[in-house]
Amino acid sequence: MIVLTKINNALVAVNCDMIQSIDETADTVITLANHDKVVVKERTSEIIEKIVEYRRRIRQMVETEYKRQYGTE
Repeated sequence: MIVLTKINNALVAVNCDMIQSIDETADTVITLANHDKVVVKERTSEIIEKIVEYRRRIRQMVETEYKRQYGTE
């Protein structure tokens, strides 16, 4: 999950695997796979950076666990 800021300054955690689209109008509108919409302050580029960093952390955790279980090769 990535943490974003709603228009009212409340934080919201969004499952980035559920993001269907991101539209930048006056505000940034995220449409989820279930067609719910979340309006946030972050720009599309910031959201994409957060998604990339989140996936990078997940991959690193998986690789670390794999090495722990099966050795470093």
